[in-house]
Amino acid sequence: MRHGDKVNNLSRTHSHRVALFKNMASALITHKRINTTLAKAKALKSFIEPLITKSKLNTTHSRRIVFSYLQNKEAVTELFDVISAKVANRPGGYVRVIKIGFRKGDGAEIAMIELVDFNELYSVTKSPTSDAAKQRTRRGGKKIVTTGATDAMVSEPVIIMDEPTSDDVVLADQEISDDIVVFEETPEAVVEETPEAMVEETPEAVVEETPEATVEEVAEAVIEETPEVAEIIAEEEPVAVIHEEPADDSAVTEEVAENDEEATEEEESSEGDKTEA
Repeated sequence: MRHGDKVNNLSRTHSHRVALFKNMASALITHKRINTTLAKAKALKSFIEPLITKSKLNTTHSRRIVFSYLQNKEAVTELFDVISAKVANRPGGYVRVIKIGFRKGDGAEIAMIELVDFNELYSVTKSPTSDAAKQRTRRGGKKIVTTGATDAMVSEPVIIMDEPTSDDVVLADQEISDDIVVFEETPEAVVEETPEAMVEETPEAVVEETPEATVEEVAEAVIEETPEVAEIIAEEEPVAVIHEEPADDSAVTEEVAENDEEATEEEESSEGDKTEA
């Protein structure tokens, strides 16, 4: 029983399986891409990636170790001279497995295994100008001046701050004043507040204050102020008559004399009537 055995034997003996991996690894190094069954591609991936990692150190000892696995001088030379330069900056994951369908004869699942750095369709190459980020400037803000570098093609941005002028300050104040929004009272506030204020406060003020203020105070005011007004009128009338029409002494004496004469004549006439009778 193969409990816990994670190695896929591929229905082959050890010697047959090692020979299979040698031939497939040499073909992959030479052609950079091969088609095989999915099971063989996954097994080959775990076999060839340690050899590619070993090729990064180009020494005689490393070449002899890789040759002991491949047993192919042309494949070893290609691996150390061409492939190692391409994968120098990649920390593992040198090959990829892509499923491409099923085989017609027996229906086995077919996959393509290839070296990642030799696929130009999937690899993304950065242009020298793409590293320099395009920076946009805002009106009246920061200005960016690029200086040409002699050793590198990447331009270094230099930020220069402009000092604000009086015109900029005036424009900024105008923009701030334009942005200020004046909120006016809407009819909603009037409609909401009017019932509460009018309905609740009006009865209290009218009902409670009217009897006390109107009836009592008005009566006291009428009672207290009437004698004073009468006295003022009585005092002012005689003074006004005396000053406006002064009495004449001669006319008064003449009238008094006439009245006395009339009175004496009436007395005399009345006495004469009495005597005749």
